[in-house]
Amino acid sequence: MSIDPERPEEAAGRVAAGLEEMGRLPDERAVEELSAQVHQLTVDQRLLRRLLDAVVVISADMDPRAVLQDLVEAAADLVAARYGALGVLGDNGDVVDLITVGVDDERLRASSGLPQGHGLLRGLIADRKPLRVDEIAADPRSVGFPSDHPVMTTLLGVPLRVRDTLYGNLYLADKHDGTPFSDEDEALLTALASAASVSIENARLYERLRRAAEHFQRRLLPLLPDLSPIAVEGAYQPASDLPRLGGDWYDALLLPDGGTCVVIGDVTGHDVEAAPLMSQIRNMLRALAYDHGGPPDQIVSRLDRALSMFDDPPTATLVCGRIEEGRDGYTFRWSNAGHLPPLLIGADGATGYLAPTQHGIPVGIDASMPRFTHEHPLPPGSTLLLFTDGLVERRDQDIDTGLAALAAHAARLATTPLPKLCADLVAGQDQAFDDDVALLALRMPDSLSSAAGQT
Repeated sequence: MSIDPERPEEAAGRVAAGLEEMGRLPDERAVEELSAQVHQLTVDQRLLRRLLDAVVVISADMDPRAVLQDLVEAAADLVAARYGALGVLGDNGDVVDLITVGVDDERLRASSGLPQGHGLLRGLIADRKPLRVDEIAADPRSVGFPSDHPVMTTLLGVPLRVRDTLYGNLYLADKHDGTPFSDEDEALLTALASAASVSIENARLYERLRRAAEHFQRRLLPLLPDLSPIAVEGAYQPASDLPRLGGDWYDALLLPDGGTCVVIGDVTGHDVEAAPLMSQIRNMLRALAYDHGGPPDQIVSRLDRALSMFDDPPTATLVCGRIEEGRDGYTFRWSNAGHLPPLLIGADGATGYLAPTQHGIPVGIDASMPRFTHEHPLPPGSTLLLFTDGLVERRDQDIDTGLAALAAHAARLATTPLPKLCADLVAGQDQAFDDDVALLALRMPDSLSSAAGQT
């Protein structure tokens, strides 16, 4: 650009215009670049948020399968894939569960069962490393697709593993934009696979712990004796939410004088000490009932005094009772130490709780407090049900509602064989228990024994 010294105003205008023109283009490019960076930052933040949400969900109080479903959906969303699936392997290496996105899972299962991965997926499991296939049909390992399976073009899969343990595989197929899967896609899927692997491992460790705790608890419960002609059945069900050791127990034993002692109890607390304490209290009560005898209130009082030898006495609620056969039939005599009342179920379906006229406090609190014995006849064919509060207590309802529901359910089972009665009472709560459940059912014979009739 030349400047004419004879026309300074025109020269100044040209310089200003040139500077403006020179400055405009860099500004526009800078804005475009900044806009692109802001857009990418927004996308990256959304992806990071979705990834974090998917990872954090494994710590939520959710069903393990729901967690895995969320992780598969997150994977398909983050990578923008049409199809996604997570195959869970059992201990024998076969697929035992399949969670899908974009596929009619129920229809596929109905036609071909769970896919066991005879082709690409079997290689993914065997190699235990990520797999990317840009053209599935051209890959020689691409076999084993069922006839109803949707046609897929590209595949990205990663194994689900924690250390040396393989739990399954997570894979996606066909991005919405038709492009092959990238390194970034693989990194995202690997991160989600790690979260899914931890979720599966935690669920299995939880289940093993629950089974071990339940097995230990059941081993502490007694084998019930033959009380003929009285039929007897016990049942125990651990709490649903936590694999914890509980303090619930039942017991029954024949006494030297011919009577039958029955007990239901619940030690306070649900930590690792509850079960051993339960075993101690049960054995103490059994020895006191068998060796010393006497009415139930005296047995419970002796237990109170025995517990006072502990520096920090354990506490428990319980019902200790005695069933006797006399000239007029069977009679139940019992002492209640802060426990729920027994339920009497008549052969005709009539029910009623045996509420004590004088209540006792739990054992282990104050040995000087009096105990009381109550008495009630047990008609022929009737069933006496002793149970712990886990059978009727729910966080979202009043206990009276649970007691009424139990009585109504038991009335319909008045003549059902005791094993089925106990099983149905437990199953009637939809297998959801906030606390451990122990129950003891005793059914009176339809008629007196000949010995009692001659008394």
